[in-house]
Amino acid sequence: MSTAAGRTAVPDDLVELGRVLSAHGVRGWVKIQPHSAQAETLLSSKTWWLQAPVAPAGTGASSRPGPERRRVLFCRPHGATLIAQLEGLDDRDVAQSLKGWTVQVPRSGFASPQEDEYYWVDLIGCWLYGENDDGQSVLIGQVSDMSDNGAHAIMHVTRYAPADGEPVMLRDDKGRAQETLVPFVAAHVLRVDLDGRTIVSNWPADL
Repeated sequence: MSTAAGRTAVPDDLVELGRVLSAHGVRGWVKIQPHSAQAETLLSSKTWWLQAPVAPAGTGASSRPGPERRRVLFCRPHGATLIAQLEGLDDRDVAQSLKGWTVQVPRSGFASPQEDEYYWVDLIGCWLYGENDDGQSVLIGQVSDMSDNGAHAIMHVTRYAPADGEPVMLRDDKGRAQETLVPFVAAHVLRVDLDGRTIVSNWPADL
């Protein structure tokens, strides 16, 4: 797939937003699985960066090439996926060879969200605070991932305990990081401060 046009300076703020599932049709189109319900960014972006997956162990590949830039000629929803026509792709076999490649877009190219709307990538890494039995704000942990259960977004929160200095990650008896799931809905999320990297909620802190 490598072309001279595809190899340009790579932005340093690329965000992975989806993955190529397969070819679509016989003219080199591709089917994309967005990573979240926020597929609007992929739909509105005029340029995608495609990154090959890591080579399996034992293949002899010591490294993988950087992402390749592709202009998006057409893109539309197709059920829970997207289908797209990309510049320079007009063969089904070539399109099928991209299965497993990730689709990335520069964060600087994201459209400004509406009021009280947030990109998931901006929430990941924020510290989540909840309430204890006395109604006091207490650290629950750090948002490590986001997902969608079909009704609303869910924060995957790695549990941390307050401590002098840096918070301490909580682990189970097997040494694995403890995680809790918290709905990202207005009924529980009271304030989001992206500049301060904090989310204040009324979620019970002792769960």
